[in-house]
Amino acid sequence: MSKTRIAVAGAGLIGQAHIRVLLASPTCALSAVVDPSPAAATVAAQAGVPVYTSIDKLLAKDRPDGVLLATPNPLHVPQALQCIAAGLPVLVEKPIATTVAEGQALVQAAERDGASVLIGHHRAHSPIMAKARQVVESGQLGRLVSVMGSATFFKPDHYFDDGPWRREIGGGPILLNMIHEVHNLRMLCGEIVTVQAIASSATRGFPVEDTVAINLRFASGALGSFMLSDTAASPRSWEQTSQENKAYPSYDDEDCYVLAGTNGSLSVPTMRLKTYPRPEDRSWWKPFEVSTVGMVRDDPLKHQIEHFGAVVRGEAAPLVTARDGLQNLRVTEGIAEAARTGRLVELA
Repeated sequence: MSKTRIAVAGAGLIGQAHIRVLLASPTCALSAVVDPSPAAATVAAQAGVPVYTSIDKLLAKDRPDGVLLATPNPLHVPQALQCIAAGLPVLVEKPIATTVAEGQALVQAAERDGASVLIGHHRAHSPIMAKARQVVESGQLGRLVSVMGSATFFKPDHYFDDGPWRREIGGGPILLNMIHEVHNLRMLCGEIVTVQAIASSATRGFPVEDTVAINLRFASGALGSFMLSDTAASPRSWEQTSQENKAYPSYDDEDCYVLAGTNGSLSVPTMRLKTYPRPEDRSWWKPFEVSTVGMVRDDPLKHQIEHFGAVVRGEAAPLVTARDGLQNLRVTEGIAEAARTGRLVELA
């Protein structure tokens, strides 16, 4: 079987990560790189594929089977609309758009045309997340009551020196990092309907926040609390616990989520499970049955590109739809609004 030909637009860090995965894929192949920067020519030459300065030029010369957009955020919507108009399946890196209004335009176009649009929330393809979701849906925890989560890590000074915009409003961990967590929480606990947040910039003193305490209400009635900080010297983040991205050191004994239900709790990603053996005899005076849920660790980017190939070939529907991507952005913007105003924010 011939491989599914995927062009990658954007040859920055995330684009190059996708290119490496494509070059190793058993079912997909990198067909071209699209990027006007001089450095992109080197990336394309090393991969052995042509480089084009625009999607227009790509389509005029060598139409691929699908396009992966790893371009700057403001280009996501116009380039995705261009691919939809050309009848090409598209994988759009997160976030779907820079604003909810822009994202709505993309959702409407995708649903109107029946387009194949996959949003690149790659943790949705994590085997760890799939197993955790399976445990929740199996009922072993009983009715879900609460989730405690954290994304606490320390970004070095040069991170901000290399990109001074990260010190300004819009560059803080709410909009840069929390959108990853929002999709994980929606997968595990369902839709988020209300958010509340308190932000602080006391540690670094930048105009943008460095630490945020977040409360969440889910449609099921479950509640969540989440601690977010890019200045906390702590390993309790997905990157530092999941072991999926080898660029980060990881710690086997740390978790970033604890899900608790009426019959037990699950810690993720250690997958430590504590449940009552006899639900009719539950009590804090009774011991839990303690076990570890078996799972595998693997690169979710690899699984995502295989899934996108299946979407392109018409073998699967997108696991993360444009509407999913829009809802993740809506929740993230709601958290930013709650932190800014001090109000409880109800989400449509």
